[in-house]
Amino acid sequence: MATATLTIDLDAIAANWQALDRHSAPGVQTAAVVKADAYGLGIDRVAPALARAGARRFFVAVAEEGARLRQVLGPGPQIGILGGHMAGDTEMIHDLDLTPMLNSLQQVTRHLESLPGHPFGIQLDTGMNRLGMEEAEWRAVAPIVLEARPELLMSHLACADEPDHPMNAAQLASFRRMTDGLGIPRSFAATGGILLGPDYHFDLTRPGIGLYGGQPFAQAHPAVTLSLPVIQTREVQAGEAVGYSCTWVADRPSTIATLSAGYADGLPRTLSNKVHLWDGDTPVPLIGRVSMDLITADVSHMPDIPRTLDILGPHQGVDDLAAIGGTIGYEILTALGPRYGRRYLERRNGGQA
Repeated sequence: MATATLTIDLDAIAANWQALDRHSAPGVQTAAVVKADAYGLGIDRVAPALARAGARRFFVAVAEEGARLRQVLGPGPQIGILGGHMAGDTEMIHDLDLTPMLNSLQQVTRHLESLPGHPFGIQLDTGMNRLGMEEAEWRAVAPIVLEARPELLMSHLACADEPDHPMNAAQLASFRRMTDGLGIPRSFAATGGILLGPDYHFDLTRPGIGLYGGQPFAQAHPAVTLSLPVIQTREVQAGEAVGYSCTWVADRPSTIATLSAGYADGLPRTLSNKVHLWDGDTPVPLIGRVSMDLITADVSHMPDIPRTLDILGPHQGVDDLAAIGGTIGYEILTALGPRYGRRYLERRNGGQA
């Protein structure tokens, strides 16, 4: 078999949600962010596992993701749409009982005119300058919006993964200035915000990356293992090169393994000549360029040629791999490619699939 295997531990994801739920202040509800196909790990399996763990509210990026999630979860759980109510989404939002987080005056007008009485939330910009209404806009439209009774007022922290960054306190002050005394439930904290402490928790927290084993939740259980099959080996002599552009040249007779995965599968080309794979506890250097479908590794030091090597696992998590490749764990997770065979572990639900 020439397809790599991505093993996803649903029990670990559920345990991470429960841990972040415990980190949230007493009386605070904890949602789950499952946008981008549950950060690349498969919303069809991840969302039900989170629901079994206790999650009752979920967030996705766009209405189309919300439609798929509603098919997975069925009626009941609330599904928030962070991108809001876009043109063409009205029927989907209504029929599938989705809750858009309205981000602009245009979206407020569209929603209140096309779906009067349908649940909605409001996203406010407290300094990130990405989504949400700025303070002056909010002050102008707040009387109309509050009369329609939004279910949630929310904002998003720009620097929550840096606890001492002054932007955190500045955004908190802005959020309080825009929402204090209105009597509407509020949400401000994703994973990083939860870890900043109770001042940031309000009524609802909405962890994302921490569910999937990523920073800044250092206590997270690792959720993924990626095992790459060896599809060929060869002996190269001192002075011979391996891979595109001859970036690695053997300084001694070496045994080289070719493995099935590359940048088309979400392994950044920037990992070339920098990262190790693992055979159990034994590190194996990746040598040469990462190409579209293949990578190469020096297995000269191994007594036997392994059938597979792990590039994600207990010795190297998504953030470790991201640091070596010059990116972030979010990008590593969400780029994990469709060619991987996905294997799900869920001991609480009777095994694996």
